[in-house]
Amino acid sequence: MSELVTGEAVALELRPARLPSRALAVLLDLAVAVAVYVAVTIALMVATASLDVAAQTALSIATFVLVLVGGPIAVETLSHGRSLGKMACGLRVVRDDGGPIRFRHSLVRGLVGVIEILMTLGVIACVASLVSARGRRLGDVFAGTLVVRERVPFSSAGFMPPPPPWLAGRFSGLDLSAVPDDLWLAVRQYLARMGQLDPRVGWAMAERLAADVAARTGAPVPREVPPPAYLAAVLQERQAREARRAFGGASAEGTAPWAVPVAPAPPARPAVPTAPPPVPTAPPPAPPSPGGGLEVPRDVPPDRRPGTGFVPPA
Repeated sequence: MSELVTGEAVALELRPARLPSRALAVLLDLAVAVAVYVAVTIALMVATASLDVAAQTALSIATFVLVLVGGPIAVETLSHGRSLGKMACGLRVVRDDGGPIRFRHSLVRGLVGVIEILMTLGVIACVASLVSARGRRLGDVFAGTLVVRERVPFSSAGFMPPPPPWLAGRFSGLDLSAVPDDLWLAVRQYLARMGQLDPRVGWAMAERLAADVAARTGAPVPREVPPPAYLAAVLQERQAREARRAFGGASAEGTAPWAVPVAPAPPARPAVPTAPPPVPTAPPPAPPSPGGGLEVPRDVPPDRRPGTGFVPPA
């Protein structure tokens, strides 16, 4: 394992590729390049049969340079250090600081590789790789690059500690829409590598990142909250919002995103107005009797009990 320290004092654990895997990747790349070179040469010989010898020689030299030299350079530049052989072996070319390579790195590696790989059949490259502590050949030394392995075992270095429980929901009202993605990436990388940094350097980085996040959100960092805890809490709040948005957006009333929608009830039919029921009217009062009292109905016996409605026989 090779530890490279970047400009932000972050130690990168890179596993350099050794000679067997690199040799296999180079052989695969050379096999593909030679196959393409032979196919292009045959096609040019058929197409330029009517030209003179000088023109055919010039075309053959140009084909050699373009296919066997320019081809690998273009492939490494476009794939950011992953040629066909390196992809098959799980390798990648990176800078000394762990960053992706560019055209100038690929150009230097390709030009030096013509001498140490093509002209000497790889002898110089093998000797240089065996002597180097990180398995670098001369092209890597001049270009400032390193071939590393991408398929490495899982490591717990990327574990991000959760925020303190007393900060749960503390920053739910912050406006995080103005924080750019590169700043979020820097916060995630800092939290993942926080345990590997020097305490003073790590605290300074946390203060700077917290100040940048607070400047984007418009709310200052609370004085009682440490910068690392503030960054962890704000990042957790952003992840919670992204999760709610990814699940379809639960409603503000607390509806779960997995709730089954219920079909609305059909609208009720308007009631047909009906006539009000007739109000029973009281019978008119009986006229007063000649004696001044109320007239007793005929079917009411003298003992004031109501009659049965039947007249007794005579």
